[in-house]
Amino acid sequence: MTTPLDAFFRPESIAVVGTSRRPGTIGYQILDNILRHGYKGVVYPVNPHASAVHSIRAYPSVTAIPGPVDLAVVVVPKEHVPPVVEECGEKGVKGLVVISAGFKEVGGEGIERERELVEVVRKHGMRLVGPNCMGLLNTEPGVSVNATFAPNMPPPGPLSFMSQSGALGVTILDYAAEYGIGIHQFVSVGNKPDVSGNDLIEYWENDPGTRVILMYIENFGNPRRFTRIARRVTRKKPIVVVKAGRTGAGARAASSHTGALAGADIATDALLAQCGVLRAQSVEELFDIAMALEEQPVPVGPRVAIVTNAGGPGIIIADALESLGLEVAELTEETQERLRGVLPAEASVRNPVDMIASATSETYELALELVMEDENVDAAVAAFVPPLGIRQVDVALSIVTARDRHPHKPLLAVLMGREGLPEGKAELHEAGVPAYIFPESAARALSGLYRYRQWLDRPVPEPTRFPVDVDTVAGILDRAVEEGRSGLLEPEALAVLEAYGVPVVEHHLARDEQEAVDAARRMDGPVVLKVVSPQVVHKSDVGGVRVKLQGDEEVRNAHREIMASVRAARPDAEIRGVLVTRFLEGGRETIVGMSVDPSFGPLIMFGLGGIYVEALKDVAFRIQPVSEQDAREMVDGIRGRKLLDGVRGEPAVDKDALVDTLQRVSQLVGEHVRISELDINPFLALSRGGVAVDARIRIRASRD
Repeated sequence: MTTPLDAFFRPESIAVVGTSRRPGTIGYQILDNILRHGYKGVVYPVNPHASAVHSIRAYPSVTAIPGPVDLAVVVVPKEHVPPVVEECGEKGVKGLVVISAGFKEVGGEGIERERELVEVVRKHGMRLVGPNCMGLLNTEPGVSVNATFAPNMPPPGPLSFMSQSGALGVTILDYAAEYGIGIHQFVSVGNKPDVSGNDLIEYWENDPGTRVILMYIENFGNPRRFTRIARRVTRKKPIVVVKAGRTGAGARAASSHTGALAGADIATDALLAQCGVLRAQSVEELFDIAMALEEQPVPVGPRVAIVTNAGGPGIIIADALESLGLEVAELTEETQERLRGVLPAEASVRNPVDMIASATSETYELALELVMEDENVDAAVAAFVPPLGIRQVDVALSIVTARDRHPHKPLLAVLMGREGLPEGKAELHEAGVPAYIFPESAARALSGLYRYRQWLDRPVPEPTRFPVDVDTVAGILDRAVEEGRSGLLEPEALAVLEAYGVPVVEHHLARDEQEAVDAARRMDGPVVLKVVSPQVVHKSDVGGVRVKLQGDEEVRNAHREIMASVRAARPDAEIRGVLVTRFLEGGRETIVGMSVDPSFGPLIMFGLGGIYVEALKDVAFRIQPVSEQDAREMVDGIRGRKLLDGVRGEPAVDKDALVDTLQRVSQLVGEHVRISELDINPFLALSRGGVAVDARIRIRASRD
């Protein structure tokens, strides 16, 4: 054994503690699976009330076993788990799989019971999978261990799978066995107080039998560590994740736009996008993608050719591909002419290529070869609806032949009809061509392949470090904390941004009416007046804002109106003056923000600003730190990005300025952890540069 986790996947001896002679019990099923599926090591049943189980000598305790034990699978009532684990530690067991439930997942006493369990495990230097899990398996021929209570053993293959749900794990293994999806290793981690998904990713990173890593996750124990590991591993092997909890039920309340938009699932999407993990929306989609990744190369581009013997499936596939960001390839004139030479006159030689119902297996082979030779095609989908007289098996073999002649381009099959998949699947699967029942499944799989290609082609830049004025920001935050404030005044917020190189609107804090007039004169143009008060957060709600003011008289009148309105609405407010800012027109209003997620840390947000942020919620998030590449993807990732490129004669905005600002805000909140929320709304994106017009920053007293 070269790593501690080898005790789980390559044990030379296994003790099943709590095994039973009664069929239908978990203890019986686990021992039965170990024996029935050809485990190559030594098995020790442990049952103090039986002399033999499955015709194998049983032992009253782990310490009574004469030989060494690498792995112990514990299936005893919850209250007996700690003493059994203590015995395992005394015996020198390296790995524990605790199937038993009744720990942290039930709350109350279960939390203390799990704490006690982990304490014993760590005292003896063991590693623990579970509790509250269904076990693990390894189909590697030299090991062939199935230490689960699942009824089926999947076929060997290059996919390694981690499930946080035991019940779902049983379903996953059933699905893999039914559809012939090859599993290398499988682990149900349960409550994961010790061995976690992060540990397994690191183990599978260097495991030669693992080509693709699949995960079902309900929560991230250590998101930061996951990010570091996954960014590295996805450059070598794809990781596909189903993450439960997509709804907004877990979203927390927040006072800023950024916090209100940063629901629980937003952080997960941002995290996975930044480390190249492919997110599947369902277990079905996860296996759709996994089947393609199992044997297929990743395409060099998004252009897909469709070959079918029926128009309907071709249209469905084309629609599904385009909805997922792929392209229906434009076949060259040469390819179309060659197709006309082998297809009937009624056939369509444009993509999708509809060969009509009379297409034979030979026709499939010729058409697929021609489209896959086309320089405009990066991948292909062959769809078959079985007519009378054409055998699915023959078509499947033709698809395989075409794939063998073009092994560097992915080719997926859709065998439709009640008997389509079973009759052709075996040949396709054996040849490494994934076969699907529904057109949408093939489209999802190709989308996953292409998303992985985009990640592999993505540069790996480090976050930019800008020269900034750290001390000025620290001083502003210190003064606000000393005054017991939870937020900065707007002049302070603008000063913080300036210290980090974010361009801000020309502004001046006026203590009285005359100072406001003098400041407006210096700006030589229309101005905005905004009240400055620690007690007033939403200024417009109390009449604390006046815009587009020109001349001394308008400024004086506006100042008086603001003072009267705010004092009437908030007589308790301490008014420290008004902020006089230049009134800016033109450009495009955007928002740059940050909110701290309790698990993931600071989330940086970008989107359309002003009224759009609340009405459309068209925003993109990334987890801090944000690199230049991350920032550019955020700017290009919103639905309204065309508004930034200029519409109806309007000039395009300076996207580089937006990218620069996002990186500077990322550095700011990374270096000053007391900033809990930040909104720049709007950040006015101009044809050259940009400027922060309004800023809000909330803070916390703690530096932790």
